[in-house]
Amino acid sequence: MRKIQTLVALCLLSSMAMADCDTNISATTPDENFDESDGTVLDKQTGLMWKQCPEGLSEDGCAVGIADTVTWAQALEAAEALNTGGGFAGHTDWRLPNIKELQSIVEEQCDSPARNESVFPGNYADQLWSSSPVAVAGAATANRAWYITMDEGVTSPSVRSSRLGIRLVRGG
Repeated sequence: MRKIQTLVALCLLSSMAMADCDTNISATTPDENFDESDGTVLDKQTGLMWKQCPEGLSEDGCAVGIADTVTWAQALEAAEALNTGGGFAGHTDWRLPNIKELQSIVEEQCDSPARNESVFPGNYADQLWSSSPVAVAGAATANRAWYITMDEGVTSPSVRSSRLGIRLVRGG
């Protein structure tokens, strides 16, 4: 009976989405760089405080709700709405992070997802808007902003009408 329980547990673990990490590469977002409290995560290296869950998700493991996907303009407005509505975790200065700030939480030794899952848990769409507009002149880049795919840790420009996720930050 114990053998069957072990096999069932192994099958369940193998069917769960887990990051593919290369331990030959040093961790860029190890647990000890972060302090977690009240649904927030303080990055001791950058001084940035992140909402642990993307907008639309809450509770332990970011397991309750559905992750919001919004346009770039709506993403910028989401922080203002949160702040004027009383804030989160006692703070009313949340904002959409710039692309460099988002890159700071990419776990470079992992992909699928490229994030520290014990610090930023949950199973959700990992394309997250930044506040950074694409600054290169030209018709091909007009009306675009930078986002990051936390599944692979890749930054890309997207048209601002695309619907992507939001992870808010404060400080810096």
